[in-house]
Amino acid sequence: MEGQQQDSLGMGSVMREVQELAEKFKDEEEEAYVSPYAHLEKAQVLQEARIFHDPTAVRENPRKCCTVIAQLLHLQNTGQYMTSTEATEVFFGVTKLFMSDDASLRRMVYLFIKDVAETCDPDDVIIVTSCLTKDMTCDVDLYRGNALRVLVRIVDAAMLGAIERYVKQAVVDSSGQVASAALVSASHLFTSSPECAAVVRRWISEVQEATSSPNEMVQFHAMQLLYQIKSHDRLGISKLVSQFSTRNTLRSPLALVLLVRYTAKLLKDEYAEGRISGSIQDGSQVAKQGYQFLEASLRHKSELVVYEAARSICSLEGLEPQDLSPAISVLQLFLSSPKPATRYASMKTLAAIANTHPRVVAKCNEDLEALIADSNRSIATLAITTLLKTGSENSIDRLLKQISSFLTEIADEFKITVVHSLQKLCLTYPAKHRILVGFLSNFLREEGGFDFKRSIVNSIVSLIHAVPETTESSLLHLCEFIEDCEFTQLSTQILHLLGELGPKTTAPARYIRFIYNRVILENSAVRAAAVTALSKFAAQCPSLRTSLMVLLKRSLIDEDDETRDRAALAVAILEDAMAKNPYVPPPEDAEAEDIAPDTPAVNDTAAYVLLGAMPLSFEKLERSMTAYMNTPVSMDSADELSFEVLPIVEDTPAEVAAATSTATADPISGLMEPTKPKEVVDPAAAVYAIPELASLGRAFRSARPVPLTEAETEYVVSCTKHIFQDHVVLQFTVQNTVDDQRLENVTVLIDDSMSDVFTASGEIPCSSIKYGESHNCFTILEKNPDADLVPSQFTCELRFSVVQVDPTTGEDEGEPYEDEYPMEDLEITTSDFMAKVTVPDFKSTWETLGNTNEVLEKFALQFKNKGDAVAAVIDFLGMQPCDGTGSVKPNTGGKPHMLHMSGVFVSGQQVLARSQIAMQGETGNVVLKIAVRSDDASVSRMVADCIR
Repeated sequence: MEGQQQDSLGMGSVMREVQELAEKFKDEEEEAYVSPYAHLEKAQVLQEARIFHDPTAVRENPRKCCTVIAQLLHLQNTGQYMTSTEATEVFFGVTKLFMSDDASLRRMVYLFIKDVAETCDPDDVIIVTSCLTKDMTCDVDLYRGNALRVLVRIVDAAMLGAIERYVKQAVVDSSGQVASAALVSASHLFTSSPECAAVVRRWISEVQEATSSPNEMVQFHAMQLLYQIKSHDRLGISKLVSQFSTRNTLRSPLALVLLVRYTAKLLKDEYAEGRISGSIQDGSQVAKQGYQFLEASLRHKSELVVYEAARSICSLEGLEPQDLSPAISVLQLFLSSPKPATRYASMKTLAAIANTHPRVVAKCNEDLEALIADSNRSIATLAITTLLKTGSENSIDRLLKQISSFLTEIADEFKITVVHSLQKLCLTYPAKHRILVGFLSNFLREEGGFDFKRSIVNSIVSLIHAVPETTESSLLHLCEFIEDCEFTQLSTQILHLLGELGPKTTAPARYIRFIYNRVILENSAVRAAAVTALSKFAAQCPSLRTSLMVLLKRSLIDEDDETRDRAALAVAILEDAMAKNPYVPPPEDAEAEDIAPDTPAVNDTAAYVLLGAMPLSFEKLERSMTAYMNTPVSMDSADELSFEVLPIVEDTPAEVAAATSTATADPISGLMEPTKPKEVVDPAAAVYAIPELASLGRAFRSARPVPLTEAETEYVVSCTKHIFQDHVVLQFTVQNTVDDQRLENVTVLIDDSMSDVFTASGEIPCSSIKYGESHNCFTILEKNPDADLVPSQFTCELRFSVVQVDPTTGEDEGEPYEDEYPMEDLEITTSDFMAKVTVPDFKSTWETLGNTNEVLEKFALQFKNKGDAVAAVIDFLGMQPCDGTGSVKPNTGGKPHMLHMSGVFVSGQQVLARSQIAMQGETGNVVLKIAVRSDDASVSRMVADCIR
């Protein structure tokens, strides 16, 4: 035993010594290795590059030459460029390396030439071209292929003719390596310049022959180049797809994948042009033949081709379920593949098609449930989200049990995807809202990041508005969440939501405890939000005001200024309201149905001040104030500053996009991403800067600039129409693009002889416009007060004096002479006098206006689809779409599209329009029914007459 212990101790010491020696050798090895790219100096590398001129050194030490070339390339790619002299010297040295037969060195030479030749002198490139041409005709396939790839990168259209014969022969070479290199090179040439593309088009017979090559990669590259050559010929593409899909000559899976994609694109074009409607079997011959090829590809022996065919079929729009079934069956088989990539690809495709055809995918549910336990979490997440789209109402409980254990094991990004799917499921089956909202709220109390928690809150808030039955239970879940919420932003947003919706529930008092806890336990931002929420409860629930006053007065001594100010404002307003309208409790013996609802009185001050919304957003208020301050007459105005006095501002494109985007959170929840402040620019500032125009007053609106010339002409002119109460100021922005001219006394002549509405009453010329500069000149149109607003068209002509100047010095070279330049006609329409302004609640505003001054009209529009018709109607009327009705939702079938629009006319009347846009039977035309309401019948008539 003692001997065994000694042996074990001896063995242990030996092992330790071996380990120490191994670590020592490893450290020495790491210290000995020095990267050839570390601490490179250009001068030193250029000195070492002299080895290229020594034939003996090149022959005996090709590895050293490879290292020097690699260092030169590293210097180039890191910004340490060589001068033209240095580049020429090194370039000549590298060309001498063509004498070496070392394969590695030759590859480095090709890399260097391809990287550096573009920056060298053209004369140097001609020298290396001869060396590459020689390699292109040698017997070594490796050299031939690489020489081809390099040569096409450095030649231009003028030099291409000298090597065209060699490249064209290489396309049909028996060596697959050379043929592939030639085809790839031709593809690069095709995109380099129009002249080179014209040369490559002459090789179409050779490229066609290359598609029959036994080499799979050659077939792939030939197919790619052939499509590239014919890409601008619709008939040629159709023949290409038809030829290869029927002859069955392609053996390369990659080439077949390309053919499948080209076929799918052809079918999509058929759908876009209306040649297919309904089942694909009722479409054109091209569509039938293309679909038959895709369906036949589902039986190919290569998984790559099969999947691409299935994916292409599923990506086609408007297919009937029976047309999708073969592709779905193939994807279902792929779900049980041992390859994770195959399972993921098929799962992703099924998840996408489940958005439009959930019933077709439902037959795969059994296989999808098996994938919930997949080791690849991306696959499992897709399986769950797809099941939530395709599952029936009876399967929801079982799915939620499986998801609950799964969600604790995945990252937050996957959890967010599942949450969005649960939200859509609740919208599909509203009767299950209690189970689904409860499930979501449980995960609010689990561990998770801000984005995950915010996605759940967003989903619950969206469900509150989509399914009103969820309001009270959802609010209670959110109340429990803020009891232990670590995110200030979420707490304040939920408190804002409680203040908006809580007082309207059947038992508002139940939420007050949760809100007041935030006043006691949270930071200053949350306390301020809680005080505001309590104020809204007091404003809307008179019976709770006495109790809430006690709670609000406690915040008057809060350490935070914002919280104290909000509490003081609320207390002062509520005390005044309680003095004017004291709350009278119902008698104790009163029946429940006799008790009036707990709502504030009509003249209640608290409800008006604390609940009333501002007539415009803060961003619009800032823009309106900027316009007010820029107006020349605003400073002298004796009117008291109020919302009515401020000028009307239109909705910006960003505001419209934010209001209509489905990704934007609900405004009640306030879950909005912070935006950077933008500089406020008044488009009418250029007009206000002209003293002669000060008497016109404030501009009502400024239209977007309209180009009156092409962008490539000598003088580029655009016009901005500034609408005033009785005038229109035309601001012409003129750019001089002629380098040897200076324009003086620039004006735009307006021919108003054909208009009964407007008369040109004055103009303000631009004194001088140098080359490259843009300046403004103005024309004033006076509106005839007795004439109705009808579209008016004006002939425009640019007039100016030309002074010839020296382009280099800018000095005058002659006497000025008069010249004129014709431009496009300018049109002023009724829509120019309409400001795009959104209303918060279109339905209530529409009912408020009433039908006294309503105008109803019906039109037949010459459009092929509803989307184009909607865009045209918006453009004709110049109004702002409301409630997200500005775009047509996909897959609406034959249902009419309702379009709501709002605006403010130049005379100050608010105008609303409701339009119904539908397709008319088999004629393909669009029928428009429109109703226009305003406070003035003549304004309603003028707006309705804008449709033309």
